Amino acid sequence: MDKREEILDVATKLFAKNGFEKTPISAICTEANISKGLVFHHFKTKDELLREIFARITEIIGNSSKAYKQKTDPTQRLIAFIESIFSAMSVDEHKYIYQLNFNVMFQPSTRSLLQDLIEERTNILQTEVKEIFDFLGYKSSSIISRLFVAEVDGIALNYLFLGDDFDLPAVKQVFIEKYVKMAK
Repeated sequence: MDKREEILDVATKLFAKNGFEKTPISAICTEANISKGLVFHHFKTKDELLREIFARITEIIGNSSKAYKQKTDPTQRLIAFIESIFSAMSVDEHKYIYQLNFNVMFQPSTRSLLQDLIEERTNILQTEVKEIFDFLGYKSSSIISRLFVAEVDGIALNYLFLGDDFDLPAVKQVFIEKYVKMAK
């Protein structure tokens, strides 16, 4: 792993654990065993570092759901999409990503710093989900897609907070059954 990637990984974990505002660049340097000069060689400011991390999170989230597009059957496409979301959510290294994602979304200062990226990601996600529900023939695909995304966010939040006490596989199965049943 190159130093730039290491900085991104360490900063993601520390921002998720301690919060963006409570994580000084010096803590990232100590954890990664690098100098401040190296951090600022790759990122002009701490804000730029956060923006890069958020863009990276968006890419990870987006890449985890591409396989569903290969399915030609509408119901199988929906199931594959849901499977990809839950699969990404259950990867241990992604827990920091989801935690950081929620942290920055709920903090006014970081939310304003990332507003353009948040809107871009929201539009991409809503469009993808709406396409699936359009493919299934839903008349209210815009509304259903918003409900779907809100439920996924709620599930991810609960999974983060409850950890092993949250039966993610069982929730996934009920989630699939709910949306497949709605499609029929």
